[in-house]
Amino acid sequence: MQKENPNLRFNNDVPVRPEVVAGLPGAIPEVDESLSNAGIDPERLSILHIGQPPKKLKYSAPGWVYRMSIGYFLWLVLFLLEHFGVTLPIYLDAFFSLVVGLLIVQVACQILVKATEQFAARMRWTHYIAGTAAEILSTLPECVVIAFLVMVDPLTAFLVAMVTIYNNALVFSIYSYFLPRDQHGKFLMPKPITDSGTQILIAGGMLGLVMGLIMLTFSLGEHPKKAFEAIDLVVFAVLLLCIFVVYIYKIVRDQEEEEDEVHAVLELTEEEVELRHDLVFKHVEKNSLPFIFSLLLLGILGAFLGGERVAVFATLAIDGFGLSGVVAAIILAGFAGMSEYVILWTSHRKKEYGIALANAFGGIAQVLFLIVPFTFLAIAYYQVFVNSGHPDLPIEFSVTHILMLVFLFPTLHTLASLLQNDHTMDILDTVIMFSIVGLLLLLLVTYGV
Repeated sequence: MQKENPNLRFNNDVPVRPEVVAGLPGAIPEVDESLSNAGIDPERLSILHIGQPPKKLKYSAPGWVYRMSIGYFLWLVLFLLEHFGVTLPIYLDAFFSLVVGLLIVQVACQILVKATEQFAARMRWTHYIAGTAAEILSTLPECVVIAFLVMVDPLTAFLVAMVTIYNNALVFSIYSYFLPRDQHGKFLMPKPITDSGTQILIAGGMLGLVMGLIMLTFSLGEHPKKAFEAIDLVVFAVLLLCIFVVYIYKIVRDQEEEEDEVHAVLELTEEEVELRHDLVFKHVEKNSLPFIFSLLLLGILGAFLGGERVAVFATLAIDGFGLSGVVAAIILAGFAGMSEYVILWTSHRKKEYGIALANAFGGIAQVLFLIVPFTFLAIAYYQVFVNSGHPDLPIEFSVTHILMLVFLFPTLHTLASLLQNDHTMDILDTVIMFSIVGLLLLLLVTYGV
């Protein structure tokens, strides 16, 4: 009995030529065969359904509305307690600040992604433009958190950004081991990861090594330079952002060429191309522009409120509990990644491996080439225009900072090497990555400051 393709009918049961859905998730093998015959692996195409499939709601509103309401209510309670001079025990204040801050930040990320998807659907953007825009905009709450942390403790902000890279690299390598294998024991990664992804990992590792060696050389010799001044941070930030811009351009261009090749092989008409676009966005709600911009403002508000609470936790952890900046950064980075880990697991359970891998790998590339340069720029601005006399500024060539940067090379270079030549991550690869990241964290906790 032939399996029914869920995409064969669209929009009021209007029949669609089966080839239109080739390469999309859920397409039957018979439909994908035309792509395979042309030398295109349908399993490795970057096209996917934007948004989440609709499901029956237990309540009258989506879950994120309730989480957002709870987060805003708890934030208001904490604000009023501080305003009226009610002092909570320090451990309760730190706990509630962390939980409320991360709850609001995670919901803000979800809202910003939804706003981007709905705007993309309304403007009829392609799936690769929409996905790229959503991933970039979803980093806004993290940037806001970093900005608040810079005002509390600039070094903690820097350490949080760096530790997050290692956490995400470890999560990616562990998750890759659990991906399903074919009869040959292989799972071929999507081309954006094996092509542009490996290039950007190598670039990040080399830049980290160069910065670390510069710091190490100056710190060991009699050179008068013992710290990164604001101008140094700006230069490194610009270099990282330039690489990120070119990376995004290459990703978008490659995916556009990939989709054009698919259109040519399937011999799609203009109407069928439009139908294929609508199928990509079939899970995205169609809303008015005022509603979409309201979502955007709500997400931005959540980013600022959540970032403020996370900064309060950092202050209490460092000043109240006496934790080192390294330990506080590890705690913040670990909890901040919980939403990504939930998305990863949820997508994996639904067999949406492309979405899961995009989130896992994006957590490495975006943090390294977007969050880290933003952190450098924020610290530079704070150092020059806000508080030039801060005791932790400029960023010194300390053991902690050197280790953070130098270890980028073995971590990212090893990960890039494992992804090359369509290599499939196995248990040995995962153990290798775990050992590298584990050694770094052990050194930082033991000898860091």
